[in-house]
Amino acid sequence: MKKIFLLAGLGWLLMSFTVQSDTENIINSLKLGDAKAVAAYFDAYIDLTLPGKDDIKNISKNQAGITLKSFFDDVGVNGFDLTSQRESGNTMYIAGKLQTKDKGYNITMLLKNRDGKHQIISVRIN
Repeated sequence: MKKIFLLAGLGWLLMSFTVQSDTENIINSLKLGDAKAVAAYFDAYIDLTLPGKDDIKNISKNQAGITLKSFFDDVGVNGFDLTSQRESGNTMYIAGKLQTKDKGYNITMLLKNRDGKHQIISVRIN
């Protein structure tokens, strides 16, 4: 009987530890306005669109991270509200509103699942 309670207790303990998914980490990073943490999920090359700028195709992960951080710093991103999240096969779509000190920006991200990890392949902010 003690073994049953011990095993049940250990099972409950293990279930209480939750592992956040890549998408939850990305969403939390957006809520915190942490562009560096978002950029950690960029694929090697991504497409990036920012307000008032031309679309940038196949920008490197490092350059895209610098560009996104600069944008976040300039507009003062301080929150994110998720409006939609869909997954179909190996592709996921995340959409929401970035909150800033002055106004909100719509953001959409396209992610691909590669080797069990989600990587951002496109970011569009308008």
